[in-house]
Amino acid sequence: MTIQWVAVATFLYAEIGLILIFCLPFIPPQRWQKIFSFSVWGKIATFWNKAFLTIIILLIVLFLDAVREVRKYSSAHAVEKGSTVKPGGFEHTQMKLFRSQRNLYISGFSLFFWLVLRRLVTLITQLAKELSNKGVLKSQAENTNKAAKKFMEENEKLKWILKTQVCVVITLSKYLSVSDSL
Repeated sequence: MTIQWVAVATFLYAEIGLILIFCLPFIPPQRWQKIFSFSVWGKIATFWNKAFLTIIILLIVLFLDAVREVRKYSSAHAVEKGSTVKPGGFEHTQMKLFRSQRNLYISGFSLFFWLVLRRLVTLITQLAKELSNKGVLKSQAENTNKAAKKFMEENEKLKWILKTQVCVVITLSKYLSVSDSL
C-alpha cells in the first residue's frame, strides 16, 4: 500500500473506533455534551467546517481515483486473459485489480463513516440539549403542580369558610326572625 492509502486506512480505522465509542450505551449524552463544550473544541470549531469539507473533498477525489483504477484494470482483465504475450501478466493484472478494489472500498467506507460520524456528533449534541430541556420542563411542571395543589387547598379552605359564614348568617337570621316575633 502506498502512503496515501495507509493514511486513508488509518483514518477509516480511527473513524470506526470513534463511532463505536460514541455508540457505547453507558456513556450518557450529557457527558458527551460536557466533553464537546471544552474550550479546546471551541477553538477548533472555527476551523471545523473548513476541515470537514476539505476531508470530504479529499476522500471524494481518492474514491474517484479508485473507481478509475478499478475500471482500468477491469477492462485490462478482459484483454489480457486471452493473450499469452506475457507469462504472469494475467496474475499481475489480477493483483492490480484487487488492490484498486481494496482502495475503492477503503475510500468509500471512509467517506461514508466520515459523514456518519458528523451526523452522530450532531445527534448526540441535540439529544443532550433536549434531555437538559426535559429536566428544566419537568421541574417547572412539578413547581406548577405544587402551586396548583396549594391553590386548590386554599380554595377548599375558602369554600369551607364561606359555607360556615353562610350557615352563621342563616342561623342568625332565623334567631333574629324568632326574636322579632316575640
